[in-house]
Amino acid sequence: MQFLQPLMLWSFVLLPLLAGVYVWLLRRKRQQVVSFSAVSWIVQNIETPSAWRRHVPPAILFVAMGLLLFASARPVARVTLPADYMTLVMAMDVSRSMLAEDVDPSRIKAAQKAAKDFLQDLPPNIRVGIVSFAANAQVVQHVTPQRDELVEAIDRFQLQRGTATGSGLLMALATLRPEAKLDLEKLLFPPSPAGFGGAAGGGLNNGGRSLDAKPPEKERAPEPPGSFKGGAIVLLTDGRRTSGPDPLWAAQKAADLGVRVYTVGFGTPNGFIPGFEGSSFFTQVDEESLKAVAKITEAEYFKAGSADDLKKVYQHLSNQFTLEKRDTEITALLSGAALLMVMLALVLSALWFRLGDPGPMRTFRHAQP
Repeated sequence: MQFLQPLMLWSFVLLPLLAGVYVWLLRRKRQQVVSFSAVSWIVQNIETPSAWRRHVPPAILFVAMGLLLFASARPVARVTLPADYMTLVMAMDVSRSMLAEDVDPSRIKAAQKAAKDFLQDLPPNIRVGIVSFAANAQVVQHVTPQRDELVEAIDRFQLQRGTATGSGLLMALATLRPEAKLDLEKLLFPPSPAGFGGAAGGGLNNGGRSLDAKPPEKERAPEPPGSFKGGAIVLLTDGRRTSGPDPLWAAQKAADLGVRVYTVGFGTPNGFIPGFEGSSFFTQVDEESLKAVAKITEAEYFKAGSADDLKKVYQHLSNQFTLEKRDTEITALLSGAALLMVMLALVLSALWFRLGDPGPMRTFRHAQP
């Protein structure tokens, strides 16, 4: 727990002072008994409430005061609240390595089934888009709340050569945040370092830019990583990048837009696929890159070595997109609790001590003749 005004915690020194004043008043009251001949008759004919009852309302007020002093420090606690996620983009690897059968019945079949189950577990108000990537990336289903359209898109996956993990991430980012107006052509196919088009591409100024080119647009100010609460990306792959932009560079673009990228490494170290002329080769997950992508974007990395593992990962993500833990100021909650305790103390005083009677703490019995 953190405090926005930690110096206010020093106000707790008031509590023992108040307790001391209360005890001093009780003792002083006992010492003020007047000694005269009829005092014994008065004591015998006085009804006093139970000894513990008279201390209950002050004790409740004491606790209420403690809550108010604690609230004055403006505490911040990690509280589980409904998530704000409204859009989710799934970026899925459809490279030929997904044919590996180390996961029953195959990586691609298990991934498709787990993804479809994941869609059914998500709250119906969350919209989902699907991006597939191999040597290139493409949007196979734009963002929609219709689960049947998403399932059909997953069934349409076609495996291809290559693994452009960075391209899949950038395509998913553009799908999730279209208002950012990402230049995908520039991001996915950056100009060559040798002069942005070379000498044959027209005259270049001293800055290395074509004289006829439009001036570059003003770059968008970076947002804090993980600050975008409207959606997230779930990226699943079973191998390592063979083409396209660097996934870590793409992850930084996502972080600059505040988007979290949850990464899933799927498969085992023993996965292999058949090659040409009877040869075969092993395919392994690049866990280090996936962990780095998740870390850069303030998200999480998950390892799934089987169909059951992948199902558990998706179930965890489904819960996370429904409820999430946030740092929340609880000053209002504590103040409300203190107010309720004050009201309780007043009600108990009214019920037990009959406010309005002559002598609220005691009543005389009628003397016997």
